[in-house]
Amino acid sequence: MKKRITKKLVDDLTYEIIGAAIEVHKILGPGLLESNYEKALIHELGLRGLKTSAQQTVQVPYKGIPLDCELRYDILVEELIIVENKAVLEMHPVFIATIMTYMKHLKAPKGILLNFNVRNIFKEGQQTFVNEYYAALPDE
Repeated sequence: MKKRITKKLVDDLTYEIIGAAIEVHKILGPGLLESNYEKALIHELGLRGLKTSAQQTVQVPYKGIPLDCELRYDILVEELIIVENKAVLEMHPVFIATIMTYMKHLKAPKGILLNFNVRNIFKEGQQTFVNEYYAALPDE
């Protein structure tokens, strides 16, 4: 039986994903490449029983044709939440634009932008975003 998709379900998944990111950061700390954090996070999400896909191409439709723009998301969790991993000194506004683009084209209701190059990932290393797909979900 497939779970009913609600805001509560998406928010509960967000809590699990951020918890997994905190665990990865606690063990690995800052200073590694994004790809290292991605592998560890995928493993940690799997340990928590969450289904993930990674580095898949996002097609961008243009006047009836799909453009291969070579856009690849980092992680998609339970086909609902996009997770973009960074390991940077400063977050750039283009990172937000990118995750919002992925959310739009994949019809994902939520996105989480993580930066592992911080002291405390919970306080300064994560941002969440919602869109019209999230707004249209029932609360419970």
